[in-house]
Amino acid sequence: MRTLKDLQVNPVVKRDGYDAEWQAKRESVAIEGQETLFVQLIEKLASPLPSSPQHFNHTMRKFAKQGLPFLSKSQVLDVYQRLCNQGWLDFDPDLRTLLQTKPVRSQAGVTVVTVLTKPYPCPGKCVFCPTDVRMPKSYLHDEPGAQRAERYAFDPYDQTVGRIQALEQIGHPVDKIELLILGGTWSSYRRDYQEWFIKRCFDAMNGVDSETLLEAQAFNAAADRRNVGLVVETRQDHITPDELRWFRQLGVTKVQVGIQSLDDRVLALNKRGHDVQATRDAFRLLRLAGYKIHGHWMPNLLGATPESDVADYGRLWSDPAIRPDELKIYPTMLLQNAELYDYWQRGEYRPYTEEQVTEALVQCKVQTPRYVRLTRIIRDIPTNNVVEGFTKANLRQIAQREMKKRGLQCHCIRCREVRRQKVEIDDLRLKIDSYETDATREHFLSFVTEADRLAGFLRLSLPAPRCPLPIPELAGHAMIREVHVYGPALAIGDDSDGEAQHIGLGTRLVERAKAMSREAGYGRIAVISAVGTRNYYRKLGFELDIDDLYMTTIL
Repeated sequence: MRTLKDLQVNPVVKRDGYDAEWQAKRESVAIEGQETLFVQLIEKLASPLPSSPQHFNHTMRKFAKQGLPFLSKSQVLDVYQRLCNQGWLDFDPDLRTLLQTKPVRSQAGVTVVTVLTKPYPCPGKCVFCPTDVRMPKSYLHDEPGAQRAERYAFDPYDQTVGRIQALEQIGHPVDKIELLILGGTWSSYRRDYQEWFIKRCFDAMNGVDSETLLEAQAFNAAADRRNVGLVVETRQDHITPDELRWFRQLGVTKVQVGIQSLDDRVLALNKRGHDVQATRDAFRLLRLAGYKIHGHWMPNLLGATPESDVADYGRLWSDPAIRPDELKIYPTMLLQNAELYDYWQRGEYRPYTEEQVTEALVQCKVQTPRYVRLTRIIRDIPTNNVVEGFTKANLRQIAQREMKKRGLQCHCIRCREVRRQKVEIDDLRLKIDSYETDATREHFLSFVTEADRLAGFLRLSLPAPRCPLPIPELAGHAMIREVHVYGPALAIGDDSDGEAQHIGLGTRLVERAKAMSREAGYGRIAVISAVGTRNYYRKLGFELDIDDLYMTTIL
């Protein structure tokens, strides 16, 4: 039987039309004969830097009067890149950033590509969850991501290609992709569908068709567009050792789980179908198998109050068995196509006001540990679907403004990322935050600036001796569950020009994790590598091991 170590992939001819749509857009603006004027346009847009929408529009109107077409930012970016390729201009990454649309999409070091699975029955009966026959459970057809998925008939290849092309068009590098697969409970889908779905996503990133998932993964390890993270979402009562081994065969590195509440009474009222202990058990298995744990938590559930929610949020961090690595806070939204609507009509449920939800978020954010990233603070559901309650989509900004007025600060990862700030290696210091779980000792190693801005981090997990492991072959191994360097996503092989990426932070973090593991008495260390980061870890001494599920090395 062929393994990933000895599989030799013969590239298949690139699909016809793979780049056709994007190529047509690239060729839609003719620059021949007007190169000098286009150069003047670019130079004008570059001053001042950073620019503003008003400056951009004023400059475009001025040059339109001289005969140039009125271009969008993505079209200007395309023209700029073509002028650089032709030798008319020298490439400037700051200018590329200026011309990007929504630069936040790649300022965390990777570019996220989100796809949805097809509509499929969900085992859950949650009262707050909307039902839309056109969508997977809990999604509405007018959510942006759901609209894209429906437009592509939920085809994984077409969704992935379309998203990559859209991100390229607005100026984002797409050679380091975190693939986020949404759509209800992943584990409830048939495994042959799961394997086919992910293979087609890899085919789209690779630009070639493969016969098997194994072949697609092997090709992606050195492809131009590499998968550096693969995320699925499932329920805690589906997490078993067998399921976690299967996830690794698929290439999964992060699992999203709906915690919703840590109050058994609230879980029962909302018909979640599991208790708090199920979450504890699932998180223990996930952590021991090396996965990054991304929890969802919901204030304003049936039976909760603002005061009980603040206390419940505190239990996320005080309970050693919980303590997720990332968290999405999803305040409950009252929707007409959810069972909760019937409770509201009977007067048995009342949504929080904007003031109540803002106050609860302020009290929650100040409790968030430094090792956690608050990824989102509201579902991406258009607020015209909300029957009653808060209707503003920028709850994070509203809560942050209120915190600033009170002199409060959130210390979560997202609030401390360096983003586009220039950093030098000598300006950073290594900080280690350690905490206990019910099965491991966790070390959060981070490089931070003097102002505590986060440039990069590593999650090192040291399992307790004689702790039963979901993957028995990991016995005696320390585990690197995540390595992440922030700042604008740089192309593979590009040199840093003050960005946090590509200045050796990842290597330093891994070497320190090795030393700490050795000092703690471990003989080996494993890393839960994504398919596209395997070559990176090979350079650091790791090799595929344990049935090609993890990369390991001897200490």
